[in-house]
Amino acid sequence: MLRNAFEPWHLFLIIAVLVLLFGSKKLPDMARGLGRSMRILKSEAKALKDDRAAEAPRAEARTESAAGH
Repeated sequence: MLRNAFEPWHLFLIIAVLVLLFGSKKLPDMARGLGRSMRILKSEAKALKDDRAAEAPRAEARTESAAGH
């Protein structure tokens, strides 16, 4: 159903509408802000994943020590 959803002319139309709405001067600033937001999101997701990986061995140790007592 969604095969070939975005063809090249779709992307051209979207870009043209964005340029008409926001103007060519604001688009680089918006893209820069979006890039920064994506980097922050990526780093926070990685930190969350690392925190969960660090907690897993501690949780296993707690369950083993509780089972041993």
